[in-house]
Amino acid sequence: MKLKSFISLSTLALLSLSASAQVDVQNAWARATVKGQMATGAFMTLTAKDGAKLVGGSSPAAGVTQVHEMKMDAGVMKMAEVKGGIDLPAGKAVELKPGGYHVMLLDLKAPLMKETTVPLTLIFKDAKGVESKVELKLPVAATAPAGMAQGKPAAMDHSMHGTAPAKKAP
Repeated sequence: MKLKSFISLSTLALLSLSASAQVDVQNAWARATVKGQMATGAFMTLTAKDGAKLVGGSSPAAGVTQVHEMKMDAGVMKMAEVKGGIDLPAGKAVELKPGGYHVMLLDLKAPLMKETTVPLTLIFKDAKGVESKVELKLPVAATAPAGMAQGKPAAMDHSMHGTAPAKKAP
Protein backbone atom coordinates (compact mmCIF):
# COMPACT_ATOMS: atom_id res chain seq x y z
CA MET A 1 0.00 0.00 0.00
CA LYS A 2 1.30 3.43 -0.79
CA LEU A 3 2.47 5.40 2.24
CA LYS A 4 0.24 8.33 1.27
CA SER A 5 -2.83 6.06 1.20
CA PHE A 6 -1.93 4.56 4.55
CA ILE A 7 -1.40 7.96 6.12
CA SER A 8 -4.79 9.09 4.80
CA LEU A 9 -6.47 5.99 6.24
CA SER A 10 -4.69 6.29 9.57
CA THR A 11 -5.83 9.87 9.96
CA LEU A 12 -9.42 8.56 9.96
CA ALA A 13 -8.78 6.89 13.29
CA LEU A 14 -11.00 8.09 16.09
CA LEU A 15 -10.42 7.79 19.79
CA SER A 16 -12.80 8.75 22.57
CA LEU A 17 -12.20 7.95 26.20
CA SER A 18 -14.10 8.42 29.36
CA ALA A 19 -12.10 10.00 32.18
CA SER A 20 -11.55 6.63 33.93
CA ALA A 21 -9.04 4.66 31.82
CA GLN A 22 -6.63 6.80 29.83
CA VAL A 23 -5.11 4.66 27.09
CA ASP A 24 -2.86 5.74 24.23
CA VAL A 25 -3.37 3.67 21.05
CA GLN A 26 -0.61 3.64 18.43
CA ASN A 27 0.00 1.91 15.10
CA ALA A 28 -3.44 0.28 14.98
CA TRP A 29 -4.41 -1.78 11.92
CA ALA A 30 -6.50 -4.80 10.91
CA ARG A 31 -5.49 -7.59 8.54
CA ALA A 32 -7.34 -7.75 5.21
CA THR A 33 -9.29 -10.92 4.36
CA VAL A 34 -10.26 -12.81 1.24
CA LYS A 35 -13.73 -13.89 0.16
CA GLY A 36 -15.04 -16.61 2.46
CA GLN A 37 -12.59 -15.85 5.28
CA MET A 38 -14.65 -15.47 8.45
CA ALA A 39 -12.05 -14.12 10.88
CA THR A 40 -9.10 -11.74 11.10
CA GLY A 41 -6.96 -9.92 13.65
CA ALA A 42 -6.50 -6.32 14.74
CA PHE A 43 -3.13 -5.17 16.05
CA MET A 44 -1.83 -2.11 17.89
CA THR A 45 0.26 -0.84 20.79
CA LEU A 46 -1.59 0.18 23.97
CA THR A 47 -0.23 2.28 26.84
CA ALA A 48 -2.41 2.97 29.89
CA LYS A 49 -1.52 6.05 31.90
CA ASP A 50 -2.51 4.59 35.28
CA GLY A 51 -2.79 0.91 34.45
CA ALA A 52 -5.86 -0.88 33.12
CA LYS A 53 -7.01 -4.06 31.40
CA LEU A 54 -8.18 -4.59 27.85
CA VAL A 55 -11.23 -6.77 28.56
CA GLY A 56 -13.12 -6.89 25.27
CA GLY A 57 -14.37 -5.19 22.19
CA SER A 58 -16.99 -5.03 19.48
CA SER A 59 -17.27 -4.18 15.81
CA PRO A 60 -20.25 -3.89 13.49
CA ALA A 61 -18.09 -5.78 10.95
CA ALA A 62 -17.95 -8.92 13.13
CA GLY A 63 -20.45 -11.09 14.96
CA VAL A 64 -17.94 -11.69 17.77
CA THR A 65 -14.93 -9.67 18.94
CA GLN A 66 -12.51 -11.21 21.45
CA VAL A 67 -9.15 -10.48 23.05
CA HIS A 68 -6.92 -13.38 21.93
CA GLU A 69 -3.45 -14.77 22.38
CA MET A 70 -1.55 -16.96 19.93
CA LYS A 71 1.38 -18.99 21.23
CA MET A 72 3.41 -22.07 20.46
CA ASP A 73 2.95 -25.04 22.81
CA ALA A 74 5.15 -28.11 22.21
CA GLY A 75 5.54 -27.11 18.56
CA VAL A 76 1.81 -26.59 18.05
CA MET A 77 0.32 -23.15 17.38
CA LYS A 78 -2.57 -22.47 19.74
CA MET A 79 -4.91 -19.50 19.76
CA ALA A 80 -7.54 -18.80 22.39
CA GLU A 81 -9.53 -16.04 24.02
CA VAL A 82 -7.76 -14.39 26.97
CA LYS A 83 -10.24 -14.78 29.83
CA GLY A 84 -10.14 -11.74 32.13
CA GLY A 85 -8.34 -9.56 29.58
CA ILE A 86 -4.81 -8.29 29.04
CA ASP A 87 -3.07 -6.31 31.78
CA LEU A 88 -1.82 -2.88 30.75
CA PRO A 89 0.70 -1.84 33.45
CA ALA A 90 0.92 1.89 34.11
CA GLY A 91 3.06 3.64 31.52
CA LYS A 92 4.23 0.42 29.84
CA ALA A 93 3.54 -0.16 26.14
CA VAL A 94 1.83 -3.50 25.44
CA GLU A 95 1.99 -4.75 21.86
CA LEU A 96 -0.89 -6.56 20.23
CA LYS A 97 0.79 -8.12 17.21
CA PRO A 98 0.66 -11.12 14.89
CA GLY A 99 1.90 -14.18 16.76
CA GLY A 100 0.96 -12.81 20.20
CA TYR A 101 -1.85 -10.87 21.80
CA HIS A 102 -4.39 -9.42 19.36
CA VAL A 103 -8.06 -8.53 18.95
CA MET A 104 -9.85 -11.25 17.01
CA LEU A 105 -12.76 -10.34 14.75
CA LEU A 106 -14.86 -13.49 14.24
CA ASP A 107 -17.93 -14.26 12.15
CA LEU A 108 -17.16 -11.43 9.73
CA LYS A 109 -20.18 -10.05 7.92
CA ALA A 110 -18.13 -9.24 4.78
CA PRO A 111 -14.48 -9.44 3.72
CA LEU A 112 -12.22 -6.66 5.01
CA MET A 113 -10.64 -5.11 1.93
CA LYS A 114 -7.19 -3.49 2.05
CA GLU A 115 -7.07 0.30 1.91
CA THR A 116 -10.44 0.57 3.70
CA THR A 117 -11.21 1.04 7.39
CA VAL A 118 -13.05 -1.04 9.97
CA PRO A 119 -14.72 0.35 13.12
CA LEU A 120 -13.61 -1.22 16.39
CA THR A 121 -14.62 -0.45 19.97
CA LEU A 122 -12.19 -1.52 22.70
CA ILE A 123 -13.39 -1.99 26.28
CA PHE A 124 -11.05 -1.29 29.18
CA LYS A 125 -11.36 -1.61 32.96
CA ASP A 126 -9.37 0.55 35.34
CA ALA A 127 -8.01 -0.60 38.71
CA LYS A 128 -11.39 0.14 40.36
CA GLY A 129 -13.26 -1.97 37.79
CA VAL A 130 -14.76 1.03 36.00
CA GLU A 131 -15.26 0.36 32.28
CA SER A 132 -14.45 2.77 29.49
CA LYS A 133 -14.59 2.44 25.73
CA VAL A 134 -12.30 3.54 22.93
CA GLU A 135 -13.84 4.00 19.48
CA LEU A 136 -11.43 3.41 16.58
CA LYS A 137 -11.48 3.22 12.80
CA LEU A 138 -8.60 0.97 11.83
CA PRO A 139 -6.89 1.02 8.45
CA VAL A 140 -7.08 -2.42 6.79
CA ALA A 141 -3.88 -3.80 5.24
CA ALA A 142 -2.71 -7.15 3.84
CA THR A 143 0.38 -7.10 6.07
CA ALA A 144 1.72 -4.90 8.83
CA PRO A 145 2.33 -1.45 7.35
CA ALA A 146 5.99 -0.67 6.70
CA GLY A 147 7.94 -0.16 9.90
CA MET A 148 5.33 -1.84 12.13
CA ALA A 149 6.12 -5.50 11.48
CA GLN A 150 6.85 -7.41 14.68
CA GLY A 151 5.82 -4.43 16.79
CA LYS A 152 8.56 -2.09 15.60
CA PRO A 153 7.50 1.57 15.63
CA ALA A 154 6.64 3.11 12.29
CA ALA A 155 8.87 5.75 10.79
CA MET A 156 5.92 8.13 11.04
CA ASP A 157 3.77 8.42 14.16
CA HIS A 158 0.24 7.19 13.39
CA SER A 159 -0.88 7.45 17.00
CA MET A 160 -4.37 8.26 18.13
CA HIS A 161 -4.85 10.26 21.28
CA GLY A 162 -7.85 10.57 23.54
CA THR A 163 -9.57 13.66 24.82
CA ALA A 164 -8.08 13.08 28.26
CA PRO A 165 -4.29 13.40 28.67
CA ALA A 166 -2.52 10.16 27.82
CA LYS A 167 1.11 9.16 28.07
CA LYS A 168 2.82 8.43 24.77
CA ALA A 169 4.44 5.05 24.38
CA PRO A 170 8.26 5.14 24.39
